[in-house]
Amino acid sequence: MEKQLSHGDDYKYIPVTSMESGKGIEVAADLYIHTVQIVNIVFVGYPEMKDFVLVDTGMPYSADKIIAVAEKRFGMGCRPRAIVLTHGHFDHVGAVVDLVKKWGIPVYAHALEIPYLTGISSYPDPDTGVEGGLVAKMSSYFPTDPVDLGNHIKALPDDGSVPFLPGFRWIHTPGHSPGHVSLFRDEDRALIVGDAFVTVKQEYLYKVLTQQQEISGPPRYLTTDWGAAYESVKILEGLKPSVALTGHGLPMEGELLGESLERLVQDFDEIALPAYGRYIDEQDGKS
Repeated sequence: MEKQLSHGDDYKYIPVTSMESGKGIEVAADLYIHTVQIVNIVFVGYPEMKDFVLVDTGMPYSADKIIAVAEKRFGMGCRPRAIVLTHGHFDHVGAVVDLVKKWGIPVYAHALEIPYLTGISSYPDPDTGVEGGLVAKMSSYFPTDPVDLGNHIKALPDDGSVPFLPGFRWIHTPGHSPGHVSLFRDEDRALIVGDAFVTVKQEYLYKVLTQQQEISGPPRYLTTDWGAAYESVKILEGLKPSVALTGHGLPMEGELLGESLERLVQDFDEIALPAYGRYIDEQDGKS
């Protein structure tokens, strides 16, 4: 008998919405990014082929909205071949249980994220005292309990390939979470970042609401390993991506992206690393 899928005990609606919520951008013919309240999901696939993969699943209670966006782009009754999760934080798995129940499809994530997706381990509590604005202060309200996807969750292949996404490879980019991954396509250097870096200062409510674009490190209140976060940013900058679809903020591309990533690597301590917070100590950050 199949194990019952379930949300975490602290699953709840988060009443924060940006100006970009409900809007989408076609970054390439087969790459469509859509904002769900304050976080982005990505559809990978050509609409005319009705064959796609969903990367991340937005905020809690957003399944119906995501299904509507999918059907508008790929046709009524469509369903993806799979869901790929960059990581398991609440704003990236918010609709995953309901979508799996609806679509009956596999979900892929890094092996180190599996405990957070099978009901075994909760994430560390958000750091409400970290340097930052109102979103950081209200982060104690954010869910940290694990979802349980039962036998629908599978580890990404060890060879770096991404199921149902030929041409893409996954790259382990920890720091924000232990098993965080980003997806990269060498052919056109398209990068699906997750939260390894973002293009909005996610800690500040005004910037989140207005989606003011600027390069930043991973959201501070949920990042527990800043040394790993810095190394992950260095790896992604070294790929020289042509476009970056981040978990938070508008897509960034071209010269602006290249210059911004170089600056983020060079000035990581100033741009990304908090001056104080629970997960900061003398060994963290850029060495």
